[in-house]
Amino acid sequence: MLPTLRTILGLPVIRDASPQILGGADASDAADGAGPDARAARLDTPVRWVHVSELLDISGLLSGGELVLTTGLQLEKEPEVTASFVRSLEEASAAGLIVELVGERGRSLAALQAAAKSCTLPVIVVERRVRFVEVTEVVHRMIVAEQLERVERARDVHEAFTVLSLESAGTERVVEQAAGMIGAPVVLEDLSHLVLAYSAQGLATTELLDDWERRSRTTPSPARTARTGPENWLQVAVGVREQVWGRLVLPVMSGDDETAAMVLERAAQTLAINRLAERDRSELSQQAQAGLLNALRQPRGLSEAEALARAGALGLKRSPVYVPVVYRTGASSPAAAPDAAQSRDPLAGQQEERALLEVLAKVVKSTAGSALTASIHSGSVGMILALPAKQLEDATLQRLADALTVQAGGPMQANDGGTQVKNDGVTRLAGAAVPAWTIGVGRPRTSLLEAAAGIDEAAHVAETAATLRGARKPFYRATDVRLRGLLALLRNDPRVQQFVESELEGILQAEAQGRGGHLDLLGQYLESGGNKAALARSGYLSRPTLYARLARLEELLAVDLDDAESRTSLHVALLLHRLRTL
Repeated sequence: MLPTLRTILGLPVIRDASPQILGGADASDAADGAGPDARAARLDTPVRWVHVSELLDISGLLSGGELVLTTGLQLEKEPEVTASFVRSLEEASAAGLIVELVGERGRSLAALQAAAKSCTLPVIVVERRVRFVEVTEVVHRMIVAEQLERVERARDVHEAFTVLSLESAGTERVVEQAAGMIGAPVVLEDLSHLVLAYSAQGLATTELLDDWERRSRTTPSPARTARTGPENWLQVAVGVREQVWGRLVLPVMSGDDETAAMVLERAAQTLAINRLAERDRSELSQQAQAGLLNALRQPRGLSEAEALARAGALGLKRSPVYVPVVYRTGASSPAAAPDAAQSRDPLAGQQEERALLEVLAKVVKSTAGSALTASIHSGSVGMILALPAKQLEDATLQRLADALTVQAGGPMQANDGGTQVKNDGVTRLAGAAVPAWTIGVGRPRTSLLEAAAGIDEAAHVAETAATLRGARKPFYRATDVRLRGLLALLRNDPRVQQFVESELEGILQAEAQGRGGHLDLLGQYLESGGNKAALARSGYLSRPTLYARLARLEELLAVDLDDAESRTSLHVALLLHRLRTL
């Protein structure tokens, strides 16, 4: 930083001359607006240059911030002009005046004392000889060194953020870089005043993000980088021209606002450039929610209070009930291919998940609750649903399920052109393939971290429910998957896999050789409870034909299908076989 008048007065060349501040902090009879506090504050004014002159009219030569040095010989000749001389320096925004009074200079001292009482310009007198050339050399060396340091600092900032731009660095990394360079917390928020990323820099997260949305809304956004609002936040807009999408905020005071502003502005440019490069990726808010949801599922020392503060900054309201929910896409009907999940186009899957996130965000906004929603892995989207009352759980889940029914081609009307269909604000291409989402719901919790841990339970329910046949339910809980849920947990055990292969070996071999239909027939027979007459009616088969096919099944399986234990064993093996692609 530039040297201040206080710093210069502490230099040996000045200190040895016993400087005296006239009308300074000890003065009690100063005029209005020129009190002790005002003068003391002026001692901390940066000095941008030192000017030596014996002229009494130099205001036109100053541009502000200069320290004026003079022997005051002209003032000794004309003490009556001292007040106007000091006033002209103050009006020219000079940093201060140092007058060398050597010998019997009583008239000059009295005039200077009187002038100093009526202004805030620091007036200092020294009664010993001072080598002005030494003062100018030392101070100018300090100024040039500071300017060089500022240039080097600007170069370092430029190089650091240029690298981040070239690497397309993530939002959090850019914000952390800015906070590290400033040495203070930095927060990135969107236009809805929700926190997208932050770096606390040693400040407690709960303190930094507490009641963020309200505090942010009371802080207006200036046209240029500036401090505004009741808490005096330093901030800079993020975006390109008229496409501003957020702002970077320094919510505390810094030791050097000029450097802090430079860092924030460069960070904002990097964020804008990186977002343009990532236009086809998920929205920043979704990325922020994904990062937080992952952190909540693996807390690693994260406290409930910090979790609530971070989630609240992303729009999740503090609530008495938190419900973990997972949306799973994949085989959700009897007609779905067992290897459908493996054949899905990854790009199409990402687009489906993005469309789901948009639909869920719209629906949640129309309810009394709030939510954190993000993709947890390919084909699965996790949600923590915050509700103001347990009684709202089923109704809210039903609304979410209804929205997915509309998205998946529920009660919509095709337009005359047959190109688009629309209902309740959801638009899709007519005839386009739309994913079927299965909703798994975990047990409601009163703790946010416990609800995040319940995402695994909800994911298990959704994965298992996706294999269920028959009439579909809007959403599933653990009580809906029962045995199938247990088998889903055991499906990867080698002993279980060996059991499946052993039980179904005959018909799996036949299927592999192109003699299909045996697995479907076995499934229909077992689901009918071994009732051949009911199976014949439901399959529109004559009894002789059915009996012949069942006999062939018994031959392939080498078991008696009339035996209850055999049917149970085969049913478990068949369920495990259907669960193998989860």
